[in-house]
Amino acid sequence: MHFGVILCALFTAVWSTAVFANDATLLTLLWVNAGLQIALFVLVACIPYLRTGRMSYVDIAWPFGVALIGVSIIMLGDGELIRRITVGAVYLLIGLRMGIGALTMAWKTGVIFKTEFARYDYRRMMLQKEGGAHLKLHTLTEIMAQGLANASVLALPGFMMAINERAFSAWEMAGIAIWLTAYIVESTADTQKLRFIAKNKGGVCNVGLWRYSRHPNYFAEWLVWTGLVVAAVPSWISLAESEPTIVWWVLGLGALGASATMYTTLVYLTGAVPAEYYSLRKRAAYAQYQKTTNRFFPGFPRAPDGQ
Repeated sequence: MHFGVILCALFTAVWSTAVFANDATLLTLLWVNAGLQIALFVLVACIPYLRTGRMSYVDIAWPFGVALIGVSIIMLGDGELIRRITVGAVYLLIGLRMGIGALTMAWKTGVIFKTEFARYDYRRMMLQKEGGAHLKLHTLTEIMAQGLANASVLALPGFMMAINERAFSAWEMAGIAIWLTAYIVESTADTQKLRFIAKNKGGVCNVGLWRYSRHPNYFAEWLVWTGLVVAAVPSWISLAESEPTIVWWVLGLGALGASATMYTTLVYLTGAVPAEYYSLRKRAAYAQYQKTTNRFFPGFPRAPDGQ
């Protein structure tokens, strides 16, 4: 069974269990968001893929889908106002930053609208190796898996916080602090990379944050979502007495799945692994960079071989 099919099944199972929750507002959020995400991905990613053969339209659909989660939290949530606005703004910032960035890149470079991102060429190559008899169908399942992730695991931390009526806690502040720190680190890493490339075309970026991780931007993006999961813990605990046991556990494990999903995506599917596949072929010095610098989690550089 292909990975996209497995992901679609898992995300659908999480959502299908979550809609047996007792909280009416949570149910409204889940149903409205699911409808919005499916419509968005069909119109912005699936149909363009069928017309052009390019998966890169996902880079428009996914972040604006995240932004829609933020809008839903603010507009439909009925929890404590400061928490709801804060969490909704977090989702909006995550989504709009990446969505506007994708549209800007598409407009300036033609990637998405005219050509494919290399990471999606890599994904297509992997699907062909797994068995390309139904390549188009498997590609569509991987596209929709990202939409179903938005409808389920990625939305759950925010939705649980959106219905929490208790006062904002220190634990939640710590989670938001993790998110904010990671958000700043991600933006800093992207800026450092762009500056390096502008001055050293064809070189291996190993300055600033890139000295401690080969993909500090991906690590920070994972930490962004992990911070949201941390912040959602008190809201999840508060639902223990009001929700059926199985639903409560699925809500918690589903929210934790936001962190796991982002890690899997950012390392193996469209992140570090495909990026390094092409970097090794384009940059002779990249192999040495791999030997001295951690791939994902930051760490101090190691000595080159023989030193």
